[in-house]
Amino acid sequence: MLEFKAPEIYDMAWVKEAMTASNEMACEYCFGNLYIWCKVYKNTIANYNGLFLAKDGLEKACYIYPCGKGDKKPAIEELIKYSQANDDSPLEMYCLTPQSVDELNKMFPDKFEIVEDRAYFDYIYNSQDLINLAGRKYHSKRNHISYFKNNYDWKYERISRENLPECYEMNRKWEQLRANKNGEALEEELDAIRRGFIKYEELGFVGGLLRKDGEVVAYTFGEEINPDVFCVHVEKAYPDVRGAYPMINQQFCANELSGYRYINREDDVGDEGLRKAKLSYYPEILLKKYKAIYKG
Repeated sequence: MLEFKAPEIYDMAWVKEAMTASNEMACEYCFGNLYIWCKVYKNTIANYNGLFLAKDGLEKACYIYPCGKGDKKPAIEELIKYSQANDDSPLEMYCLTPQSVDELNKMFPDKFEIVEDRAYFDYIYNSQDLINLAGRKYHSKRNHISYFKNNYDWKYERISRENLPECYEMNRKWEQLRANKNGEALEEELDAIRRGFIKYEELGFVGGLLRKDGEVVAYTFGEEINPDVFCVHVEKAYPDVRGAYPMINQQFCANELSGYRYINREDDVGDEGLRKAKLSYYPEILLKKYKAIYKG
């Protein structure tokens, strides 16, 4: 029987090995992201013959599609048995890409209902597009960046052990400004970011911050999915500082991410405002994702 446990830092090596071997581009296949959010989403993980399995226990149980080297069919059969023994509903898996759907249907013909999960499509950009912002479609982004550069005494810095506390303090103030909108969700996010900052170096995060007149007004960080793809997990900027958001995005990509072909800026969780903002950067790939529900 499978044994699921909370992810710990010492799990990072084998989990990352499995995730890298999968050659996926999805943001769910990032150990650091899983680790910092595991308290919020009650994520637990399991190792099945080197394959990475994970369970989301926030509401009804949902399992990530297995990743890693090796035959996935026995692992999914084990998940079916585990779900039957422990859950009140049939096995449900998430984070299936079109490639994963094809793979699953070949292993289990007509055994799973496949449901498109639009809120969790990943927005994946060509790194050079985000660095250069060339062409008419990025005209407004360049205007906001020019305003920031021309009107403020500014500086970009890579996040380090020395300036990381300033990022957390900036994030705390940012959360306070928005607390009346969704206080519980923001508190959960603050807790996840706190976990990320505490283990920042151990998790291999890379980030950058933006100063205006010496004060941190924006920051961002993420991690490598594979040698071609970097995933941005968090990006915060004060909304009343014009140009801060496009500026931190462009500066981070230019200073830290030029060696990657793609930059995954994750999903929009179904938020229309976030969807509009992410589409405004014109993703090269809108990575479709699906859920698979076992028919029994």
